[in-house]
Amino acid sequence: MSTPGTSFYSGFTRLCKGLAVVLVGGHIVVQLFPSAIAYVALIPARTIPFTWNLLTAGYIEQTVSGVFASTIGLLFIGKLLEPIWGSREFLKFIFVVNFLTSVCVFITAIALYYITTQENYLYVPLSGFHGVLSGFLVGIKQIIPDQELPLLKIKAKWLPSLTVLLSIAVSFFTLESVKYLPTIIFGTYMSWIYLRYWQRKQETKLKGDPSDDFAFSTFFPELLRPVIDPISSIFHRMLCGRTEASNEDQGYTLGGAPLPGSDPIEASRRRERGARALEERLATERLATAGSAEEAGKDATENV
Repeated sequence: MSTPGTSFYSGFTRLCKGLAVVLVGGHIVVQLFPSAIAYVALIPARTIPFTWNLLTAGYIEQTVSGVFASTIGLLFIGKLLEPIWGSREFLKFIFVVNFLTSVCVFITAIALYYITTQENYLYVPLSGFHGVLSGFLVGIKQIIPDQELPLLKIKAKWLPSLTVLLSIAVSFFTLESVKYLPTIIFGTYMSWIYLRYWQRKQETKLKGDPSDDFAFSTFFPELLRPVIDPISSIFHRMLCGRTEASNEDQGYTLGGAPLPGSDPIEASRRRERGARALEERLATERLATAGSAEEAGKDATENV
């Protein structure tokens, strides 16, 4: 007999379960062999020649709370994103965001050392899955931006911004901020870059999400967007100018008119798929809960 809420704790994908085993296994290894942290975590002073740290650091949690939060976040957010993106694209997203986040954190640590001459920036072991988790929140923002979260009473599109803002606020009260703040910030930004410009759509074979609803300024309150838009457009032209040209070559536009499957039609379809997947999952959970309650009532009646 199923119990209430059973479906809420089920439905995890095989890929997410495998990655969860990697996170838990990595944590166990560094607990049993503390010296291993010097070889798998990102230590900027040792990254050259230990360049594999840029890949391994993201999957190593050094604390129990870290591995618990990362595993739970991976399983629950993954079972929403993976069916929509596909397993291959989901894994690719994790790999790319993790690697680019580690590269940015490495460069930032080196820069901070030269600015402050404090050697702790070079030798603090940096690791954790929280950069990718921040990226998952950006994926949720893209797929179901207007979905209101039941407990927090806020829309999903604000999750990445609130996470970064809360992390910055906490950094003023702790000396450990260097271990998580750059990773969260760069994980959020790199995931947006990937989803905005590089992610290939399975249906249309086009890349990115050029819709206005997913512009960089949408991470900020509307009051700040007139200031953010001109700044982001400069970086857009510097970093992604070729992307626009390639999009036109691939068929995003034809004579100034968007083709089917491109902006804004593709973005609308993506949100509809995300909202539909979420509604189906919630409906399944409600039916399972109602069925369990009905069976419990029958059992109680029989016992009487």
